[in-house]
Amino acid sequence: MAWTLAGMRVPLGVGEGFASRPGGERRTASLRYLCFQKHPAPHQVSSIRRLSSGRTSSYDTESTASTMNTSDNVLVPGIQSDISASTEESPQVDTDDVPQVDTEDVPQVQTKKVQVIEENMEQSTKNDAAWKTERRSIPPCSNGQRIYEIDPLLKAHRTHLDYRYSHYRRMRHLIDQNEGGLDAFSRGYEKFGFNRSADGITYREWAPGAKSASLVGDFNNWNPNADIMTRNEFGVWEIFLPNNADGSPPIPHGSRVKIHMETPSGIKDSIPAWIKFSVQAPGEIPYNGIYYDPLPEEKFEFKHPQPKAPKSLRIYEAHVGMSSPEPKINTYANFRDEVLPRIKKLGYNAVQLMAIQEHSYYASFGYHVTNFFAVSSRCGTPDDLKSLIDKAHELGLLVLMDIVHSHASNNVLDGLNMFDGTDSHYFHTGPRGYHWMWDSRLFNYGNWEVLRFLLSNVRWWLEEYRFDGFRFDGVTSMMYTHHGLQVAFTGNYNEYFGFATDVDAVVYLMLANDLVHGLFPEAVTVGEDVSGMPAFCIPVKDGGVGFDYRLHMAIADKWIELLSKSVLKKDEEWLMGDIVHTLSNRRWLEKCVAYAESHDQALVGDKTIAFWLMDKDMYDFMALDKPSTPLIDRGIALHKMIRLITMGLGGEGYLNFMGNEFGHPEWIDFPRDEQRLPDGRIIPGNNNSFDKCRRRFDLGDANYLRYHGMQEFDQAMQHLEEEYGFMTSEHQYVSRKNEGDKVIVFERGNLVFAFNFHWSKSFTDYRVGCLKPGKYKVVLDSDDKLFGGFDRIDLNARYFTTDGWFDDRPHSMLVYIPCRTVVVYALSED
Repeated sequence: MAWTLAGMRVPLGVGEGFASRPGGERRTASLRYLCFQKHPAPHQVSSIRRLSSGRTSSYDTESTASTMNTSDNVLVPGIQSDISASTEESPQVDTDDVPQVDTEDVPQVQTKKVQVIEENMEQSTKNDAAWKTERRSIPPCSNGQRIYEIDPLLKAHRTHLDYRYSHYRRMRHLIDQNEGGLDAFSRGYEKFGFNRSADGITYREWAPGAKSASLVGDFNNWNPNADIMTRNEFGVWEIFLPNNADGSPPIPHGSRVKIHMETPSGIKDSIPAWIKFSVQAPGEIPYNGIYYDPLPEEKFEFKHPQPKAPKSLRIYEAHVGMSSPEPKINTYANFRDEVLPRIKKLGYNAVQLMAIQEHSYYASFGYHVTNFFAVSSRCGTPDDLKSLIDKAHELGLLVLMDIVHSHASNNVLDGLNMFDGTDSHYFHTGPRGYHWMWDSRLFNYGNWEVLRFLLSNVRWWLEEYRFDGFRFDGVTSMMYTHHGLQVAFTGNYNEYFGFATDVDAVVYLMLANDLVHGLFPEAVTVGEDVSGMPAFCIPVKDGGVGFDYRLHMAIADKWIELLSKSVLKKDEEWLMGDIVHTLSNRRWLEKCVAYAESHDQALVGDKTIAFWLMDKDMYDFMALDKPSTPLIDRGIALHKMIRLITMGLGGEGYLNFMGNEFGHPEWIDFPRDEQRLPDGRIIPGNNNSFDKCRRRFDLGDANYLRYHGMQEFDQAMQHLEEEYGFMTSEHQYVSRKNEGDKVIVFERGNLVFAFNFHWSKSFTDYRVGCLKPGKYKVVLDSDDKLFGGFDRIDLNARYFTTDGWFDDRPHSMLVYIPCRTVVVYALSED
C-alpha cells in the first residue's frame, strides 16, 4: 500500500517487517519524490568556540562507514560532486579543515557509472555558471556615520548607535577572520545537513547538548546502532556513509531520515535541523525528514532569468495552500497555472508567498516554522515550487518570500525546540527565549551557530529557489526585548535606543541585509516593523539596518480605527487631515510599502475592509440583477477610495492580500479541531473544514456580481501606476484637506488626485490647484460604471487650467467631483 502527496508516492509502513541485520546492514527503501537538490561544495566552517580559543576549528573527523552493504533496490545515482567546485567561486581553505575520507574502505564502482556521475556534475556546473557570475561580492564595512546627516535627531543617541555599528563591524571582522567572510559563512548548508559527494554522503549536525547520536531511517531499518556519529570539540556530530558496492548512494532518494540522540532530556528522534524536505504521512502526527537526491532528469532546471527589481513595487500577497476556489489545499503547480496569470493580468509586478517554510501546524499561517530549509510539503515538492518561481519570472513577476526568523515553533517533535535536549540550543533560555503571545521560541542572535544557521537560510532560498527577496516577518519582536508587546510607540527616539533594544538581533538584520544586497544586488528586502525604528531603511554602510522597504503598518490600523465597531465613526467624523497625516507620515529617504489591509485583517476574529463596510448585506445584495442597498453602495465606493488613497499617498510600494482586490467576503478560518488550553478553556474547532480557507476568485470574475467592478477598479489602479509611476515620484504635494467638504486633493508625479469623501454632497465647478498648466483629462474615475459606480463623470471632458495661485499652487482648474468618488487627472496631449 502507498499514500500519495502532491504527485509523490510513499509506501506505507516502510521498515515494517525489516529485521535489523547484524552490524546494522542497510536495506534500500526507495521512496521516489519529484524533487530537486543541489550538491554544492563544502567549505570551511567553525563554531563559536573558535572565537574564544583563538584556534582554528576542525570538523576533520575520521568518517568511515560502520558497515559496507548492498542494496536490494537501486536508485540510479545522478549527482553533482562536491569536489568539482571551482576554486574561483570558493574561498581558500586549509586542507586540514576538509573532512578526509578513507578511500581504502570505499568500494570500487564500475567505471561507466563513475563517468555518468562526472558528466552530470559537469553539465550542472555549466548550467549554473552564467547565473552565479551575476552575483557580486559583499562590500567591506564603512564608518556608518551618514545617518547623522540624514537625521540630525540621531546625534542625541550617538553612543547607542555607534556601539551598535561597532558591534556590527566586530562581527563582520570575526566572520572574515574565522570563516573566510560572510560569503563562505552563509553557505552552512554545504557543510551541515546532508551533502552528497562522488564517494558517498556526509551528514553533520550541531547538537552540543547531545551525549550520543546516530543517523537512522529507512535506509538502515531505523537501527540506532547501525550508523553511530562522532562528535568534535565544538558539539558537531558527523558521519560519512560511503556509496554501496554498485555505486548507488547509501541513502536512497526519498528515504525518511532522523537523528537519534541521547540528550539531557532523554532519548529522542529529531528531524535534522538542515533538512530540505519533510512530510507528514496521513493519519500520523509527527513529520519525517526526507533525504533528497533525485535523478538528473527529475531535477527542475530554471529556464528564465530573474526580472530586475522594479522602481515601484506592487505586491500581491498570497498563500499557496488557500489559493484555490475549492475547499482544499492548493498546489504549487495549480498556483503556477491558475493564479500567477491572474496576478499578472491585474497589473501587480511582484508576488509575495506566505507559508513557504515547513510548518507542522497549518493554521499558524506558516508563522510557526518547524523546518527552516524545507518547503511546505502540503503544496508539493521543491521542484514544483521552483517551477512556480520560474513561471513567475517568465511573466516578469518578482517572487518575494515571507521569511520567518523572528521566532520558531515550540514543537519539540518536528522543530528546533529542545533539539539537543537543552532549552538553550538555538534559543535564549528561560523567559527571554519564549514569546508568551505567540507561544513560540525566540532565537539567540548572539550565538555563532545560530547566526550561521539563519544567514545560510537566507542565502539558501535566494540561491536554491531563486527568490527575488524577502518580507522579514515580526522584525519589531526581534529588535526589542519587550517584542513590542503592550508598548505604544509614540515616535520618541528614547523608545528605540536603550536597554530594551536587542542589539544582537539588529546586528543580525544588518548582516542579513549585507548578505542579500551584496551577493544578490537585485534582491529586495522588506521589514515588518510597527515601531518606526529610525534608519531602518538606510543602507548598512551609512549606519542603518539596511532594508529596502518598511511595511507601513499604521495605515491599516487607521482604516480599522475608522471602520471598526469599537470606535465606529460616522462618515462626517472622518478627519481628512488625520487620514493624510497617517498616510504621509514616513521617514525621509526611507521607502515604505503601503497597504490598506493584509492577511492580518482577513483572519478569523477580524474583518476585511469590505466586510467592515458591507457586513451581512454582502450575502444577499451583490448580484447586479437585484437592487442594491445604501450599505452596499457606500461600501463599494469607500472600498475603492480607501485603496487608491493608500496607494497614492502611503508609500513607494503597495501591497494587497489575495482576494481583497475584489472585496472577498467573510474571513479566513483554517481547518482545526477543538483545542483545550492549559487553563481549562476550550477553543471551538470548525470540524476541520476548508470552506473558509480558500479564495473565491470566481466571485471577482463573475461579471454579474458587484465584486467584478471592485476587481476591475483594482486592476485599473495597478495599470495607472505602471503607466505613470506616481508612487516613486519625488513630487508629492497635498494642496487641500478640507474638513467641511471632506475633500482631499494632492499631486503625485504628474497626476492630480481629487477625493470627495462626503456622503451626500457632489461639487460642481470645484476649484482644484495644480502645479503644471495645460489641458487635463480624466485617467481614472471610481464612479465609472465599469467599476460599479453611477457613471456621473464625462470621461471625454477636458479641463483647462487658469493662472493664479490657489491652495498654494500656481494654477487651478474647475472640476466636477461626485460624492464618495475619486477622480485622477493627467495632462492631455490631444
